[in-house]
Amino acid sequence: MTELSPILKQATPVRVDHGAGCYLYDADGRRYLDFTAGIGVTSTGHCHPTVVAAAQAQVARLIHGQYTTVMHKPLLELTERLGAVLPEGLDTLFFANSGSEAVEAALRLVRQATGRPNVVVFHGGFHGRTVAAATMTTSGTRFSAGFSPLMSGVHVAPFPTAYRYGWSEAEATDFALRELDYLLATLTSPAETAAFIVEPVLGEGGYIPGNTRFFQGLRERADRHGILLVFDEIQTGFGRTGKFFGHQHFDVRPDVITIAKGLASGFPLSGIAASRELMAKAWPGSQGGTYGGNAVACAAAVATLDVIEAEGLVDNAAVRGAQLRSGVEQLATKAIGDVRGLGLLVGAEFTTATGEPDTATATAAQKAAVDKGLLLLTCGAHMNVVRMIPPLIVTDTQVDDALAIWSEVLAEL
Repeated sequence: MTELSPILKQATPVRVDHGAGCYLYDADGRRYLDFTAGIGVTSTGHCHPTVVAAAQAQVARLIHGQYTTVMHKPLLELTERLGAVLPEGLDTLFFANSGSEAVEAALRLVRQATGRPNVVVFHGGFHGRTVAAATMTTSGTRFSAGFSPLMSGVHVAPFPTAYRYGWSEAEATDFALRELDYLLATLTSPAETAAFIVEPVLGEGGYIPGNTRFFQGLRERADRHGILLVFDEIQTGFGRTGKFFGHQHFDVRPDVITIAKGLASGFPLSGIAASRELMAKAWPGSQGGTYGGNAVACAAAVATLDVIEAEGLVDNAAVRGAQLRSGVEQLATKAIGDVRGLGLLVGAEFTTATGEPDTATATAAQKAAVDKGLLLLTCGAHMNVVRMIPPLIVTDTQVDDALAIWSEVLAEL
């Protein structure tokens, strides 16, 4: 009998029959409030009618039109529509399928554009599972162990993770910038450094936001040394943080961004955005792929942009995110050492009485929530952070419902 790989461990025992909005339903009709959103993918909720209609209509017209062979309307329309939301100056796009592909495309671009071999990533970042992306990932060894040697040319600098260091945000930021300067003096010369690649909020690393002084410090050093600044917006993009892109909270200009996840409400679509001048420095043949810019995925992405705009979902993410974080903070027990996040990215870090990571309690809390009808996930290097990632359409009542379940979970631990 054929079966799935035994290495694919399931976070929940739920076997889904269908989804609608913020809810998933199993084969017996039990309803679950989904605060995983497919790991931040179903931005407009499950099966939003506008997205469904656009995908259905496109399936009947053209499913696949390989976009280095032919052009099609959904691809051209999406490219034009993204111009209204992309950061100023990032006016050229390359589309792929997954976040890892987008990260690797960004890596190829910055190396080819600068002629420099090295990149700097930041401790706790997650950028994907393919070899290059896994090399750049430092949120946990589970993503890179067992298939060495990894790619050369990647250097890791600290991220200002104040809670882990036991410092204030200012102290952690001073340390991170000082160590970055030391890295550039000792490990990778600025003249050989193509880019800084960073998440605005560490995702798999534990839902840890950066801060304005840190990111502006990266921008200043990048400008001084001719280094490019790449923001990995795969999880933080498309309204998730309460602004359209996560870096916009920090008043900093990127040279490249990577996009995926919430872009197409569940259809596989990713990409990178850069200026035309920078993108033109990529070498011929370095960008392509069979399925990138798929017609149905692009149609769904256009519909997703329609929904985000029409329903005010960026503002909703900001308001509902503040409600969710405040509630999680108020409910925090002694088992929770820190609550943090940005918009609809909220994490609760479980620690022992001595401040050590408490993976067992975090796992128990996540499983207890599922048993009570609330789907959650864990993250962090020790998987001791319970994360809440509802769709952007989540209502105040649904946030209250989730908090009520979370309160029961914490009371029973």
